[in-house]
Amino acid sequence: MRRKDKEITDIDEKLNIIAQNTICRLALFGNDYPYIVPLNYGFSYHNGTLTLYFHGATEGKKMELIKKNNRACFEIDCDTQLITGEKTCSYGYEFKSIIGFGKISIAETSDEKITGLNYLMKQQTGNDTKYDFTEHELKKVCVFTMTVEDFSGKQKKSIFTALS
Repeated sequence: MRRKDKEITDIDEKLNIIAQNTICRLALFGNDYPYIVPLNYGFSYHNGTLTLYFHGATEGKKMELIKKNNRACFEIDCDTQLITGEKTCSYGYEFKSIIGFGKISIAETSDEKITGLNYLMKQQTGNDTKYDFTEHELKKVCVFTMTVEDFSGKQKKSIFTALS
């Protein structure tokens, strides 16, 4: 990271950013251009490994691209706010963000799908309830998992935020 002064190094702080959000932007290798899509997600962090869980249709552009190349990048951001200034070049933006890279796998079994969907539901609802899904529901949905190989956090605060 070029700006070490903006880097978030504390793992708990990075996980907190991931925990407080519900939308993740997933970037895939497109045919001619990169392809990015905002998705709801869930996550787990066990033994130093971050795993992201997503769901979607069983076919379509996203699934075609994942099957061609399972390497991906993700981005999550929060706490964004305009920092105003006296001149245009003194404007800026407050933010916290996480960017990471990893490989995506598609859940093959009902148990894998249920695990992923439960992490997703926990993230979206804030409830750590174990949900039940019928075989019919599980057949209609694709659950895919990103095993994150590396991720970093970055933040920018205005001088006024930093002083308070």
